[in-house]
Amino acid sequence: MFRPLKRIKQQLSEDECKAILLNEPRGVLSVIGDDNYPYALPINFYYDATENKIYFHTGKEGHKLDSIKKNNKASFCVYDKGYHKDNHWSLNIKSVIVFGKISITENWSRDMMVSFCKRFTDDMEYINSEIDKFQKNTIVMCLEIEHMTGKLVNEA
Repeated sequence: MFRPLKRIKQQLSEDECKAILLNEPRGVLSVIGDDNYPYALPINFYYDATENKIYFHTGKEGHKLDSIKKNNKASFCVYDKGYHKDNHWSLNIKSVIVFGKISITENWSRDMMVSFCKRFTDDMEYINSEIDKFQKNTIVMCLEIEHMTGKLVNEA
């Protein structure tokens, strides 16, 4: 069902893919939007390595949510900051693309949301105040990973 990577020599291992998901705070979520056009948006996320699932949070209405309710298939791309080899101008980037289906819940655990927030700050006073302020208007989306590939890309 999913296409194999063509440039196999550039393929990242599953552990390398998971490391990128654990360490990078943002990616691009792509869903099928209005009139079947792709709808892609930058978004922060939380990767649960134990469950091998990706979590997002959002408000209770909008284009993203409407799209997911119509078609829950999605892809999600994350890439690292990259590096320059031998002072060359081109950038080498490790990227991960995940395919899966998204489910939506309004009943999320506070512990999970704290873990999500800790990716960005350790300030528990701030985290608790934000959760308290937004929990009634927040939905959590879970991307069940069906397929994941990673690749080292050189811009040159």
